[in-house]
Amino acid sequence: MKVCVVGLGRMGNAIARRLHLDGHQVIGYDPSQGARSTVEQNGVQTASSLEKAVADVKAVWLMVPAGEVVDKVLSVVRTSAKAGTVIIDGGNSHFTDSKQRALELHGEGISFLDCGTSGGVHGLRDGFCLMVGGDRLAFEEVEPIFKTLSAQGGYGYMGPSGSGHCVKMVHNGIEYALLQAYADGFNLLKKSEFTKLDLAQISGVWSNGSVIRSWIVDLCKNVFDKDQDFKAVDGCIEQGGTGKWTIEYANEREVDMPLTKKALDIRFDSCKSGGDYATKLVALLRNQFGGHKVIKKADNDTNN
Repeated sequence: MKVCVVGLGRMGNAIARRLHLDGHQVIGYDPSQGARSTVEQNGVQTASSLEKAVADVKAVWLMVPAGEVVDKVLSVVRTSAKAGTVIIDGGNSHFTDSKQRALELHGEGISFLDCGTSGGVHGLRDGFCLMVGGDRLAFEEVEPIFKTLSAQGGYGYMGPSGSGHCVKMVHNGIEYALLQAYADGFNLLKKSEFTKLDLAQISGVWSNGSVIRSWIVDLCKNVFDKDQDFKAVDGCIEQGGTGKWTIEYANEREVDMPLTKKALDIRFDSCKSGGDYATKLVALLRNQFGGHKVIKKADNDTNN
């Protein structure tokens, strides 16, 4: 299938490369020449303009920041792409925006799918988890793309427009609570009366057979194998907004989510107070799975 990938950052680069490796004809576009050059080094063809990139493809996969950037890209795609092109927003757009975009584009005869994408920087090797909403026929038309990109059993059609991004939004809200729960536990162990506990060993043991084993615990071991004191790390947890959206939607639907709400509050406070050992661990874990920036104490001192 001929696919254009718009946005060649960490995730977009991995998506373009995984599609290319599976035999799809991929054209990448990013306004950054550096990003284009990086993906070209891995065999992916690129275009010098968005108009050229989308002119003759079956699907356009957007991997750009939520909000105005998506609308700016869509304004070009809707006028430059050929009839029958399917647009897939694989970023973290708010699901209500995706519903509106699908409605507008449908009126112009363009299919729009919202795809929640999880897997972070490991998706290239292990495959992504894809939660897709929108027109069912459009989904089936470009399903080979989802098969290529996903881990085994890791993609599915969620329902009508907006449902894919809604499911991903809640997924991220759960992630907030899970990360904080693990971080709180290791924080307590770090400050326990047993001063010589090896947190790398503990997370390794927990990864094998325990009730709380998970990929997050595996990533904890990766972190602890490198350092268990985090003296050079600032406790500020940067965030993208999906946790806040989850709580806002929960309030709208009158659903109580106290754990996610508490984790969100801790994140907001972490950048004001400097956080603690637990928030440092959360920041390091986010870097492990998503490549998100970890603020070093020297960086924070400079910013202040």
